[in-house]
Amino acid sequence: MPDSDFGYTVWGRDWVRLAEPLRQTRPDPQLPRARRIARDGKVQVTIDGRIVRAVIHHGRKPSVANIEVAPMSQEAIAGISRRLSGVRPALTDELYRAITDAGHPPAPTLVGVDCSCSADTPRCIHVLAVYYEMARRVDDDPRIALDIQGFFRASSDSTEVSTAVTPQRWIALNSLNPADYFMAPK
Repeated sequence: MPDSDFGYTVWGRDWVRLAEPLRQTRPDPQLPRARRIARDGKVQVTIDGRIVRAVIHHGRKPSVANIEVAPMSQEAIAGISRRLSGVRPALTDELYRAITDAGHPPAPTLVGVDCSCSADTPRCIHVLAVYYEMARRVDDDPRIALDIQGFFRASSDSTEVSTAVTPQRWIALNSLNPADYFMAPK
């Protein structure tokens, strides 16, 4: 049974599909445990370019997983860039479908996966937990789905997309001028 905590947007569902591929014919007994590990906050993810590094606290000692994502092709970057409009475009489910229908699905393609655990498989419980944690992060901010594939770095070098597309998550309070927002009566 699908878990609604992960992949509730089409952007995040791509990461859930890495853990739960459609070609899988039998239930994987590791999936409920991997979801629980991610849900309990035991996965600490850092994204460095196209590499997801994660420390997973499960068992006696933490494991370290590294997942490398392939860069997005230049034609995909150009196709997606043409669909984005405005200073801060909303990455909606409709935009995802339009991008996919145009032949540029933003689903990540993995280049390499490794984990420090003794399981010696690319589908160990730690890597599965990282997929779920990434799905949750992408659900919260779909720009991560494009950023992890180098979209914003590549598009800022291109002339087709302005650098204004790069997300700004917050504004420092001390950088605002109160006079711009409040006027004293004369």
